[in-house]
Amino acid sequence: MSSDLDFQRARSPEQREARRRAILGVAAESLAEMPLSEISLRELARRVGLSKTNVVRYFETREAVFFALLNQSVSEWLDVLPANLDSHRLPESLAESLAQRPLVCELWSALGTELERNISASAVLEFKLAHSALQARLAAMLTERIPALTEPAAREFVAMTILLVAGLWPFANPAPPVTEALLDPRLAPSRVDFPARLGRALHVVLDGLL
Repeated sequence: MSSDLDFQRARSPEQREARRRAILGVAAESLAEMPLSEISLRELARRVGLSKTNVVRYFETREAVFFALLNQSVSEWLDVLPANLDSHRLPESLAESLAQRPLVCELWSALGTELERNISASAVLEFKLAHSALQARLAAMLTERIPALTEPAAREFVAMTILLVAGLWPFANPAPPVTEALLDPRLAPSRVDFPARLGRALHVVLDGLL
């Protein structure tokens, strides 16, 4: 990333937003290369070309960085989701769309186990309020396509979607030794086809809510 002095001394709102986006961009790149547990705030600062102190001016902890990255990524996903949602097979098309968003799935799966730890209550509140608004946006898309689905039921469906993604994603993307072991034909039933399994689970949830 850029390390020129103009960027280092950014003071205008535009420059500060550019720096914030640069930090989030590096966080996304890092997550594509290594497990979340191995990404420290110091490593993010090194990659973006800033001191750790400068990064903390924008995000108090590395968890706050990934909270912001999750909200940004979900918002970007929702921008394009309407074109991919099939009302006649909504659970399956939703699962297929999520399978193409590994960053969202990875961060959802880390929420309860890792991200909601080293962070202040005020930062969690800010994240959750923004994330709740994104969930409401998704719920509205669902009720538009399935009129029989009430708003409370749609919100519950969205919440269940997040829980199912969080549970399935790690099993569908295991560590290399587990992936190698699963090549054994005797373990075929243990392999998790993420979009197929998620689609079936969401179908069951939707049928129950309707």
